[in-house]
Amino acid sequence: MAATLSKKIFDYLKNLNENNNREWFNDNKNLFTEAQNEFEVFVEELIIEVGKSDEKVAKLNAKKSLLRIYRDIRFSKDKTPYKTYFGASLGMGKNNEKSGHYLHIEPEKSFIASGIYLPEAPILKQIRKEISVFKDDFLKAIDDKDFKKYFGELDRENELKKIPQGFEKDDPMADYLRLKSFIGVHNLTNKDVMDKNTIEKLTTIMNSAKPFNDFLNAPFANASD
Repeated sequence: MAATLSKKIFDYLKNLNENNNREWFNDNKNLFTEAQNEFEVFVEELIIEVGKSDEKVAKLNAKKSLLRIYRDIRFSKDKTPYKTYFGASLGMGKNNEKSGHYLHIEPEKSFIASGIYLPEAPILKQIRKEISVFKDDFLKAIDDKDFKKYFGELDRENELKKIPQGFEKDDPMADYLRLKSFIGVHNLTNKDVMDKNTIEKLTTIMNSAKPFNDFLNAPFANASD
């Protein structure tokens, strides 16, 4: 039977959001462990299924893919100690140096993101060069009917107002060269995530982004994993 996420995981996250303090968290550590284990099993099966079409994903370890529940509050005005969601990085590098997938589970705010998020300047510059030089390949990936179906347009939350230095102002790909992230987002409802066919559906969605991720990773194909 395919793994699913139950209502329990959303109930736990909702309660954590309402009681985001160490006392409540420690008193309910067993609930956290149960929810995290459920999420890990789900991610493990998702890796197996997506890995059938993507060897890089197939090499991933579910436990190591999970994001820590603890927030880094050192430089934040928000001192709540815990994240109120579960997240897993499926192929995205730890320092945003690789393109891949990210799964976010949060009550009524779940989503899948595919691509690369705010990469470091040298990597971002190289990706922009690839887009400028190999524009037809890039457009083919983002205009693919399946990619469009599940992700629509690339997210434009992070973009420059002007063309970045080193590129011509009249570059035909100028609209994409201004982006600082190259991300497609597919939003998920609680019902989507708890459906018995969720693994199959998420696999289809993530597979539709493989040409896009392959393009973004191409300049770094020879780099060590």
